[in-house]
Amino acid sequence: MSDTEAVPTTSFLVRRPVWQVCYLAALAACVAVEAWGLAARAAGVPMRAAGLGSHHATPITVGMFAMGTLVVTFWFTFAVVLIARFATHPRRVYLRTTLPLLVLSLAAPLPAADTPASTKFVLAAAHLIAGAIIIPTVAWRLRFR
Repeated sequence: MSDTEAVPTTSFLVRRPVWQVCYLAALAACVAVEAWGLAARAAGVPMRAAGLGSHHATPITVGMFAMGTLVVTFWFTFAVVLIARFATHPRRVYLRTTLPLLVLSLAAPLPAADTPASTKFVLAAAHLIAGAIIIPTVAWRLRFR
């Protein structure tokens, strides 16, 4: 049995274009990060954060975790399609690009003014959750370009 026949889901993903796999992985990540945000809200974490350059926190409303995941995936999918099309080793290029960007994204919540530490932790963890779903899925698909 080959890698592409291991599980019906994997053969489904192999047959999809790279951009579709990016968006399917993003949809799964959206559900996971939104559930994470709702769980944090239910646990009493204050859902308010200041954006870059802002000095005052604004509310993080329901759906913002998912929306942020979709926005980043939308724009980065263009890069993934170019990597898949032009790179000699697309999986390697993809991982060497996304993993440092994921680490860099963890620093984004840290300097936020007027944002509780617990909220910063929830936001950084949401980045890791989304990355743990999207990055391996897309990297796996790039093996079969």
